[in-house]
Amino acid sequence: MTTIAIIGAGLIGRSWAFVFARAGLPVRVWDADPAVLDRLASDIATMIHDAGGDPAIAGRISAFPTLAEALEGADWVQENGPENAGIKRALFVDLDRLAAPEAILASSSSALMPSVWSQDLPGAARCLVAHPVNPPHLVPIVELCPSPATSAEAMDRAEALFRQVGQVPARLTREIDGFVLNRLQAVLLAESLKLVADGVVSVQGLDDTIRHGLGRRWAFMGPMETILLNAPGGVPDYIRRYGPMLARLTDSAARGEAFTEAAGQIVAEAFPQTDIRARQDWRDRELSALDAHLRARSERTD
Repeated sequence: MTTIAIIGAGLIGRSWAFVFARAGLPVRVWDADPAVLDRLASDIATMIHDAGGDPAIAGRISAFPTLAEALEGADWVQENGPENAGIKRALFVDLDRLAAPEAILASSSSALMPSVWSQDLPGAARCLVAHPVNPPHLVPIVELCPSPATSAEAMDRAEALFRQVGQVPARLTREIDGFVLNRLQAVLLAESLKLVADGVVSVQGLDDTIRHGLGRRWAFMGPMETILLNAPGGVPDYIRRYGPMLARLTDSAARGEAFTEAAGQIVAEAFPQTDIRARQDWRDRELSALDAHLRARSERTD
């Protein structure tokens, strides 16, 4: 049985612990802040309650006071430290030194390419990014991004493990800034902010367009399958019909200049700013219900 070490038990780390324990795997957890470890049991209990999970999940998760103890016997290491290249590099030096030679070392980094923090490590071939979407126990995609030094075996093991625990791995062939999800998200957010800042649509109207339009389709099929089904002759027909119009729109689309404080203020004023944690809990309950529905649907169609 694969033993998991979770390094960093904040929001993402404890969610990863839930994912692996839910799949029946033993999980060993360490965090540099003892207070985070002290809260781990109650945090996991809350997650089990909110997600309607099996209480036995909690019994598979153990906290350890030192990094070396957490890494003992681990086959897979999931790091969840700060998005700081220097901190991450120092942490991976320790992980590479202390973890068993055959263990895979993965980072949950959402912005740092793996070569930034793994270059020249003795174990660089076993290092990769396994980037989740927050929270990973409710949103199953995980981007697997190699550095130039990452071995094919490490990528194969990563893909197999995440499929085993019920996640959906998206395997990149090479590292790229932002990986895939954040590159897509950046473009959509830029155009959204510009449309709102220019007064073309309200914040509510913009969110409704995604929530009740694109999001409805994207909840169960991606944009590539969407265009396949949006023209009688499939993708070539779609490109012929709509390609010129879409090309014109993308040529005038927003870029980095859309991310202004003024645009952010317009969006902020559209939402209450005092109940963010309560809204996060609401989001997670809604995601839990959607996740349950989509998993059940997948089981019926497999």
